[in-house]
Amino acid sequence: MSNANDAAQTRSLTAYEQIDSRPLSGHQKSIIGLVIAGNISEFFDMFLVGFVVSLLTSAWQLTGMEAGVILACSGLGTVIGSIMWGRLADRFGRKHAFQWCVICFVVFTILSVFLPDRAWVLLALLRVGVGIGVGGLNITSIPYVQEFVPTKHRGMLSGLASVFIPLGLLLGSVAQSAIGEHWRILLALGAVPVLLLIWLHAVPESPRFYQTKGQDDKAREALAWAMEIPVDQVGALPVVERQQKVSYSVLFSRHLKSLLIVSIGSFCFIMGSFAIQSWGQTLMKDAFGFSTQMVAYLFMGVSVADCIGRFGSAWLADVIGRRWTMFIFGIIGAAGCFYAAFFHDSGWQFYIAVLVIMTFADGVFGILNAFGGEQFPNDVRSTGLGLGYGIGATAKIIGPAFMGILVGGDFVSQNIDITVITTAFTFFGVCLIIGAITYLFAQETKGKDLESL
Repeated sequence: MSNANDAAQTRSLTAYEQIDSRPLSGHQKSIIGLVIAGNISEFFDMFLVGFVVSLLTSAWQLTGMEAGVILACSGLGTVIGSIMWGRLADRFGRKHAFQWCVICFVVFTILSVFLPDRAWVLLALLRVGVGIGVGGLNITSIPYVQEFVPTKHRGMLSGLASVFIPLGLLLGSVAQSAIGEHWRILLALGAVPVLLLIWLHAVPESPRFYQTKGQDDKAREALAWAMEIPVDQVGALPVVERQQKVSYSVLFSRHLKSLLIVSIGSFCFIMGSFAIQSWGQTLMKDAFGFSTQMVAYLFMGVSVADCIGRFGSAWLADVIGRRWTMFIFGIIGAAGCFYAAFFHDSGWQFYIAVLVIMTFADGVFGILNAFGGEQFPNDVRSTGLGLGYGIGATAKIIGPAFMGILVGGDFVSQNIDITVITTAFTFFGVCLIIGAITYLFAQETKGKDLESL
């Protein structure tokens, strides 16, 4: 009798109220785990190329400009990928977009392994292709998780997609330490994430995506899978206006403020942290004289600090709200940049600044894209986040190129003038302050269900 009462009570709740009232199922945890693994792969690749470039500065006698172009091309690909995959995820589904992101960056990574020596132009072009795949992973995966998890923990659970990304840096550091100077082997490791496709095959498409396409039956099946209950026990679905085609005109006419906030805020925070992700290894090695092995060990510590920061921002966002979390982390990250700019008499002082910057300026990415996605409704969530983040990700082109110009046009090793750090990191600190203030104008989404946004 009690089972019948439980079933009746379950059916009296709407489908998303059921999700809010139940503990996470194994299937929901599986989707969270999948996107965590995918995003770790993203950072593994992006940091791996930072290690590779630090090796190629000697092996290929790269100039500062050449190194900057290679790293900036990764950023260019990220911009293209964020915009492209964001829209495709709203048109064809989060799952399919995620799948093709993985295929894209694995294929271009494998091609990079077989380049001849000194083919830095070809490497830069292939990095655009890698970046296109990598750029879509976070954009497609965050809405994927958001649309399956409870409202009250959405910030934390969708933030987990980004929290563990710095483990990619840790894995890259371990790989660098174990493999040493063999840059081709390091690049080849970037193909390992092809195994994610097996995992992805076992999970369904987002129920909210199905609803925007008028496929309520499939939405109910996806929700039943997520909650691990029979389909006939899934509660009522909310009424959703069917979106035939994702339109940029709708995005600009109805959600321009949100798009501007995400674009400007993303640009400022990426500018404040990405230069360290791409140039940090080379600065530590060639400006401050740390050995390649020591740099690998030091960046293991950076990855741990970054993970702690991302977990902290994701957790804090559900406690004090998204806006104030963004502001606090941005201001502390800016302080780290100013410390790097004016107190870098030794490599260890600079390293302390790097730890602060990555804990807070990059640590804020535990909630930044999740918050950005929440600024848009279901039918344009990935498109809005993808375009906004894609515009902001131009910082991944400008930042590394800016550092390359400051370093100069000669062979990098032993040529970095330490004063470039003052100029660069003052600029990065100002960007973080602007970013922190920008997010104060965003819609606070703590505790709100997705249908109300």
